[in-house]
Amino acid sequence: MTIAPEGRRMLRVEARNSEVPIEEKPAWIKAKAHIGPEYTSLKSLVRKQDLHTVCEEAGCPNIFECWEDREATFLIGGEQCTRRCDFCQIDTGRPADFDADEPRRVAASVGEMGLRYSTITGVARDDLDDGGAWLYAETVRQIHALDHVDGRGTGVELLIPDFNAKPDQLAEVFSSRPEVLAHNVETVPRIFKRIRPAFRYERSLSVITQAREAGLITKSNLILGMGETNDEIISALQDLHDAGCDIITITQYLRPSPRHHPVTRWVKPADFVMFRDAAEEIGFLGVMSGPLVRSSYRAGRLWATAMRHRGEEIPAHLAHLDKHTPARQEAQAVVDMFGAGEEVDLTAEQ
Repeated sequence: MTIAPEGRRMLRVEARNSEVPIEEKPAWIKAKAHIGPEYTSLKSLVRKQDLHTVCEEAGCPNIFECWEDREATFLIGGEQCTRRCDFCQIDTGRPADFDADEPRRVAASVGEMGLRYSTITGVARDDLDDGGAWLYAETVRQIHALDHVDGRGTGVELLIPDFNAKPDQLAEVFSSRPEVLAHNVETVPRIFKRIRPAFRYERSLSVITQAREAGLITKSNLILGMGETNDEIISALQDLHDAGCDIITITQYLRPSPRHHPVTRWVKPADFVMFRDAAEEIGFLGVMSGPLVRSSYRAGRLWATAMRHRGEEIPAHLAHLDKHTPARQEAQAVVDMFGAGEEVDLTAEQ
């Protein structure tokens, strides 16, 4: 019997994945630390208050840039997910007991960190009667209720599972009115079931459609390097836009461990520029594309960009998010630093 690091029996797909060694990364898959005063201040506060963010615990390469903007991401619902995706480092297993106080504690952390924008994501909780809908919604409500002495507010991006597209559960989530409602499709229809067996492509699109119909700004993410083709990515971008998606992020898959899906290709930086241009031509209101872009990267700026493109006024208490600063992981910045690059196809080695 093959044992996973967590001590449980390794799944057949994990055993098959582990036969492929971890891939060597190209030069452009790296982030240089730019440590500024806001990051230093926030790092000190997090240590002093013993706060926990996905940014640190997942070792996100963009932490220096995001924390300099006073943006951070939190995971709710526990550390065990009731579903398994072949790219995701969150483990599948028996979920934690329901914790009704978690939204208050997360909001308290957001307040103590003085965040300008927060992304709230979480595990799927199919074990709960409401799928965890109240937990997601209440976390947004608690953050929005924070009393900021400087008059600024904290924008909230809520990244949700699909709640099986159940209208009552989605309505509970939508009622909390996050600045952005995100649901990540992640990959293309042809390989979707293999990569995300507990999800369905069309169902995920319907979640985005329902959020858009509820008047929310919507967002999704596509991960490259799991077996898709460039043409399939363009088609998926069109599907997402047709479903009502306002903001899109496009990123390179990085394999968390040997148990996860092997990387099939390293997409060259120039192609991320091409995908950005294609997404903008399709009509997305906000686009961020690059090898180390993550769905929460520069999230506040993307929300403000979408608001401007919709012709909507940015509320005064969130006006601080409408600023233009360089995005080091954006595709053109990566091309400027490393050149156009050459795509590396890894399938022959697997």
